[in-house]
Amino acid sequence: MTTGIMKNRGRQATIVLIICNIFLFVIKTTAGIMSNSLAIISDAVNSLTDIIASVIIFFAVKTSSKQADEGHPFGHHRAEPIAGLIVAIFAGILGFEILHTSVLKLMETHVHKTGIPAIVTLMISIGMKLIMSTYFKKVSRSINSPALLASSIDSRNDVYISTTALVGVIFGLYGYPQMDDIAAILISFWIIYSGYKIGVQNIDYLMGRQPESSIMEEIKKKAGAVAGVMGIHDVRAHYVGNYIHVEIHITLDQSLTMTQAHDIGKNVQRAVESVESIHKAFVHIDPI
Repeated sequence: MTTGIMKNRGRQATIVLIICNIFLFVIKTTAGIMSNSLAIISDAVNSLTDIIASVIIFFAVKTSSKQADEGHPFGHHRAEPIAGLIVAIFAGILGFEILHTSVLKLMETHVHKTGIPAIVTLMISIGMKLIMSTYFKKVSRSINSPALLASSIDSRNDVYISTTALVGVIFGLYGYPQMDDIAAILISFWIIYSGYKIGVQNIDYLMGRQPESSIMEEIKKKAGAVAGVMGIHDVRAHYVGNYIHVEIHITLDQSLTMTQAHDIGKNVQRAVESVESIHKAFVHIDPI
C-alpha cells in the first residue's frame, strides 16, 4: 500500500471516529440527564473522553505520516504511540473520577427515571461501537497504526461499558435502582483497566521493545535466503514508534570484491525491509 493511500485511510478513519463519538456523546448525555442515570452519564463522559482522544489521534496520524526531515531523520513514527499514551492517561483519570462519584452516589438516595429512551440509547451505542471496533481494527492492521488499534480496543471496551450500563438501567426498571450506581462502579474499573492496557502497549513502542519472535524469525529467514550469505548473527530489532528498525550481521566469503559484498548487503537490506512493519534495516558485513 502506498504512503498516500495509507495517509488517506488513516485520516478518513479518524474523521469517522470523531463524528461517531460526538453523536454518541450527545445522545448519551441527553438520555442520562432525562433518566438521572449515573451509569449512562458515566458512559457519556466516556464518550467525551473518546472525542478528545480521537482529535489527538487525528493529529497523531497526520504527524506520523510526515516524511523524514533534517530534524527527524528516521521519520515521525513516535507520534502515534505518544497519542496512544495520552489516550491511556485520559482513560485513567476518567475512570478514577467516575469511581469516586459512583461510590458517593451509591451511599446517597436519588431518584432514577430510567425508561425506554435510555435503553434504546444504550443499544444504539452498543451496535455502533461493535461496528467501529471492527472497522478500526481492520484499518489499523492495513496501515500499521497503533493509535487506531488503540481506538479499536477502546471501542470494544465501550461495548462492555454500555452493556454494563444497560444491565444497570434494566435492573432499575425492576425496582433495584442501586444497580445503576453499581454498574457505574464496574464501568469505572473497566475504563481504568483498558487505559492501563493501552498505556503499557504504547510505552513498549516508545521504549524500543523487541518485536515478536515470529517477526524476528522472519527477519532471519529473509536474510539467510539471499544468495551469497554464508551466515547470520547478532540480529537485533526494536520499535521506533510503530515501525521496526533492524541491525543484522551477515558473513560473506572474504574473497569477494568490495562491490560484490556491497551488492549482497543491499540485497539483504531490501529482503529484510520487505517484512511488514520494518522501516529500516542496517546490515553489517563480516568476512569469513
